[in-house]
Amino acid sequence: MAATTAATMSIGSAVCCGPKTSTCAQSKLFTLRPTPRNSLTTFSGLKAATSVSFESDSSFLGRDSSSALRRMFAINSQKPNQSLPSKKSLQPQASYKVAVLGAAGGIGQPLALLIKTSPLVSALHLYDIANVKGVAADLSHCNTPSQVLDFTGASELAECLKGVNVVVIPAGVPRKPGMTRDDLFNINANIVKTLVEAVADNCPDAFIHIISNPVNSTVPIAAEVLKQKGVYNPKKLFGVTTLDVVRANTFVAQKKNLKLIDVDVPVVGGHAGITILPLLSKTKPSVSFSDEEIEALTVRIQNAGTEVVEAKAGAGSATLSMAYAAARFVESSLRALNGDDVYECAYVQSDINELPFFASRIKMGKKGVEEIISADFQGLTEYEQKALEALKPELKASIEKGIAFAQKKPVTA
Repeated sequence: MAATTAATMSIGSAVCCGPKTSTCAQSKLFTLRPTPRNSLTTFSGLKAATSVSFESDSSFLGRDSSSALRRMFAINSQKPNQSLPSKKSLQPQASYKVAVLGAAGGIGQPLALLIKTSPLVSALHLYDIANVKGVAADLSHCNTPSQVLDFTGASELAECLKGVNVVVIPAGVPRKPGMTRDDLFNINANIVKTLVEAVADNCPDAFIHIISNPVNSTVPIAAEVLKQKGVYNPKKLFGVTTLDVVRANTFVAQKKNLKLIDVDVPVVGGHAGITILPLLSKTKPSVSFSDEEIEALTVRIQNAGTEVVEAKAGAGSATLSMAYAAARFVESSLRALNGDDVYECAYVQSDINELPFFASRIKMGKKGVEEIISADFQGLTEYEQKALEALKPELKASIEKGIAFAQKKPVTA
């Protein structure tokens, strides 16, 4: 890449809603505009420089993520009385290994691409039972710092997981028209059990992100497997519910004509149907909703997956938005491992109520879950309180179903 006096790195998207929408809302993830004092090397399209300005208009990284990036660059560029040790002083510190299990699938491929763009990833391990070699070869051509390696079949799974910091599991069959998340259980439960056994044996200290549905049951299955293996750390096991938050933020911003970067809607409970509960009264910035709007938004957020399945008419499920949301959660985990305090919603072991697993906002740090944020549950509206109580029986049944499955099928030695 030819050297230039200034460079811009932008990741953006144009979002169009509905088949007849004539205009698109433009959204930039983040922009870096270096102003170099010396002729420094380029890095993945980003010019190394001694000063960097940031703009952020999107919710993928958000304000706190942009601040974290700013701090990371500032550490290298603003040390007093210290000359630059090399031409790479502002390069992001790519030092984490991420494994995607199910990388050749509909979620796995776009998810792997998004993770490949992370400046914090040094190695990206892609695993699947077939067709992953081509995915890895394709991604390896992207000029970002992570090395991409492919692993095919059970015989290579252990090698894939060695030394990994974050394991992401989107493996499993997708939803099809007329199929509920519960219909997926018998197939995906066995897949998750097998993969988590391998994680327990080869990288027990890794953050584990469960995407495979039904998450309400697969996370308890993973927990039981890890317990049987003697390596369960509840602070490092996450059910990825970020898509519910992404949808809630998007739908509210559209409904109220708000700038998306400003919108934050906590979504609690679980990750299926009525167990998904957006706390619209806790929306930031503060905004008022009519009773009709609350009902309509809540139902749309709960059924958004079905909305996509029906729109694709048998050609797939919500793979792209799920990959986007999962990549956001991976980036948050990497930032937490890197020392930042990060807040996300996730489905984790919880003491927020009588259920052993529950989705809520959490604070993440180097050791995983540092705090479960209970403040969101204070001052709920009557609608939200009733919905919270209504979701508990269904979520409880899903949790118990997962635990029972794992306990009936002991782990392999």
